[in-house]
Amino acid sequence: MAAKALDLFKAYADNALPKEGGYIVSSFLDETSTYSKYEIVAYNNVKSLYLSEEGLTFQSDGNKLFILVEPATFPRRYVEPFRRDKKERVPHRFSEVEVLTARDQSKVMVSKEPVMSYGSFTIMKPTGINYSFIFYNRPDVLESILLFFEKSLNQETKISRADAKKAAALIIEGLEKFNIV
Repeated sequence: MAAKALDLFKAYADNALPKEGGYIVSSFLDETSTYSKYEIVAYNNVKSLYLSEEGLTFQSDGNKLFILVEPATFPRRYVEPFRRDKKERVPHRFSEVEVLTARDQSKVMVSKEPVMSYGSFTIMKPTGINYSFIFYNRPDVLESILLFFEKSLNQETKISRADAKKAAALIIEGLEKFNIV
């Protein structure tokens, strides 16, 4: 049975990165709190790939979806997401994200609309506890991503299993708006 997902940089090293398209999920986790950012990039028809010290650059158009999880104790909750410090920033205003408030008052914010990346995009090399996975564009890819986020949001951001399921469904709604892959 073919793999559904692999570590992105291992897939690149093993020449197992699909040029015809896929979904890349990257995490940017705060090591001192449950504040978390995720980025999902869908791509297809890669013209070229190259690895640099910073990351892996795809010569391809891509759709991006951003997910932000802030704990109830986050001190800058009132600051627009695009105005936050670099490690806490996503390129959206509050009006541009769907917000799910969890039972513990944590908030999960998901891009209402995908962000288009024209020409090329770079996936940064993960550091610390972060990761980047490639999900192969198989018929069940959205189901695989749904299950991944249900588990990840529950375990990494500590929101309840029920809230993680709701948030994962919101993420899939965003992915269904992609016009690439």
